Order: sequence, then structure tokens, then C-alpha cells
Amino acid sequence: MRAFIAADMDPSIKASLTDLLRKLRWHGPKGISWVREPGLHITLKFLGDVDEILTGRIAAVLESAARAVPAFPVVIRGTGTFPGAPRAPRVLWAGTDEPAAFSELFARLEAGLAGLGFEPESRPFHPHLTLGRVKNPTGIHDAIVELERAKDAEFGSMTVGAITLFQSILKPDGAVYSVLGEARLS
Repeated sequence: MRAFIAADMDPSIKASLTDLLRKLRWHGPKGISWVREPGLHITLKFLGDVDEILTGRIAAVLESAARAVPAFPVVIRGTGTFPGAPRAPRVLWAGTDEPAAFSELFARLEAGLAGLGFEPESRPFHPHLTLGRVKNPTGIHDAIVELERAKDAEFGSMTVGAITLFQSILKPDGAVYSVLGEARLS
């Protein structure tokens, strides 16, 4: 089963980002796989294919990390791409004000999951919401211009009060997520 750990977003933030996604889709070619509103979240750790037997132990790591970090505010603001210019983008994203609590949660999850055999992330952690994945960069210029217009936009704020273990089921029209477990922050 394919799984990941994330902070889900409030419906108001999802609605605000969906407005941006409509504009991007209008300007974007077929070479971008867009995220649908229910799938807007901040990934803390992509686990990949996980044996169902491990889900209980993963849930325990979630609980431990969540108990150690108090609920915290986050502002969703700005947009960009990974990688940045001049390289061709692979991911279009909306950013956060990057509260230190996200980094603490990430570090605690990494440490706990390493004990279960999960490889630590080699790239620096940058909390963001993926808006689209570029499959073919041909003709994406107009979408990138539209994304650039929102580089300073604010999409809302919320309190991160929980982290969630999601299952991701890949379908031809995009991934479908289901909740496997949730841990409330202290």
C-alpha cells in the first residue's frame, strides 16, 4: 500500500487554492498533472509502498511526534516551482510561512521512521502544497507566468492541530487519498 504523512488543510484554504488552480489549468497544457481540491495538503514524509503490518508502528511514530509538538499557526502564501529557474520545473507549489514547528515535526518523524527502516530524506525540508506535477515541460510558459502572478499572494491561515497517515491509490485521473490514522498535536 502506498502511504504518506501530511498536514491536511482547512476547507477555506483548499477553496482559495482551487481558485488559483482554475486559473493555472486555463493557462496550463496537458503536460501538467493538477492536484484536485481534496488532495491539497502539506506532505511531511512520503513513505512509498508500505506493508500493512507496519501501519500500527507508523501510527505510533505519528502519535509520539504529535505529542511532542504543540498545535501551531501556519499561513499559506506565495507560489513557486521545484526546481527553481533556470531549470525546467517538475513541481508547481504554494508555500507557507515555514513555522519552526513544521521542521520539528519533520525531524521527529524522520527519527522515528528511521527506526522502522525508512530512508531519511536527503533534500532539505520545505513545507509546501503541491499544485501540479510537470509531466512534459513543453508549452508550460503561460502557466508559469500565471503562477508567478501569485508569488506574493496569501491563501489563508489555519492552526495545524493534527498530522495524518494517508493511503494513496493511484488512478488514471489522479491519486485518491484515504485516511489510515490521525494524531493530534499537543
